[in-house]
Amino acid sequence: MVEPIAVQLNGVSKMRKRRVIGPIDLTIPEGYVVAILGHNGSGKSTLLNMLQQIVLPDNGEIIWFGQEKHSGILPIELRQQIGFVADNSGIEENRMTPQEAADFRSHWYPRWDMKLFKKLITDMDVPSDVKLTKMSKGERRKFEIAAALAARPKLLLLDEPSSGLDPFAWKVMVEQFRDYMEGGDTTILIATHIADEVKRLADYIVLMHRGQVLGMAEKDLVLEQWKEIWYEGDLRPENIPGVVESFQEENGLIRVITTRVSEAQERLELSNHRVLKIRNLELGEVLEYWIAGYAPVQWR
Repeated sequence: MVEPIAVQLNGVSKMRKRRVIGPIDLTIPEGYVVAILGHNGSGKSTLLNMLQQIVLPDNGEIIWFGQEKHSGILPIELRQQIGFVADNSGIEENRMTPQEAADFRSHWYPRWDMKLFKKLITDMDVPSDVKLTKMSKGERRKFEIAAALAARPKLLLLDEPSSGLDPFAWKVMVEQFRDYMEGGDTTILIATHIADEVKRLADYIVLMHRGQVLGMAEKDLVLEQWKEIWYEGDLRPENIPGVVESFQEENGLIRVITTRVSEAQERLELSNHRVLKIRNLELGEVLEYWIAGYAPVQWR
């Protein structure tokens, strides 16, 4: 069975002030949360902007929801299926209250769910009688997230969604996304640099670096593959499967980073070398190795 595709980029590139973004070849499956990770300036926001046509690519094609590519402006029926929460809020609705802004947006989105919107702003403690321009950054962010979900988009694009949120509000936001994803056909793309967002929400990771996509990998596999092992003995690290880096400790132990921990353990045990400790690498550590050229074993 062929997996449905939310969006596909074929050779997409865009010239920016400091660098070229792309060419990007990327296929996002439908019904998952995909985190786009990368340092500031890596091209994450430009990629999201091209997906909703805030900027148009200089080269390549984008195919939404498995349909034929479209030259020029997206048809309104496709645009209505794409939601977006930008890193910075727009000014068009500044003088509106949340309900007034919701009424305004409901005319543009045929799947708009006012009941869901009211539930979300209540759950996220968004003041209903305050104009958007008078809200704190966190309150405005929560409104934008509630409005984006209430439109019930098939593709939801989030640029740094936790920006301005306190830890409690962030936890509520995560719960709202999880509840919403139970529907099954929505795809969420999150541009972020925050590891906790990725670990709590994402199914897949897309790594961007200096305008290039370095690959797409399943999050759980990425986190499970990379381990740090301490052992004692004289077995040379290069004889251990999957080793990408090794260290000689002052106490005589050898410490290695491996992407094939089961095989590494088996090799050490068969050669009578005692394993003293195994540690999962943090996501940030894994990404640095990935950037250095050590891609995950299973990746798209």
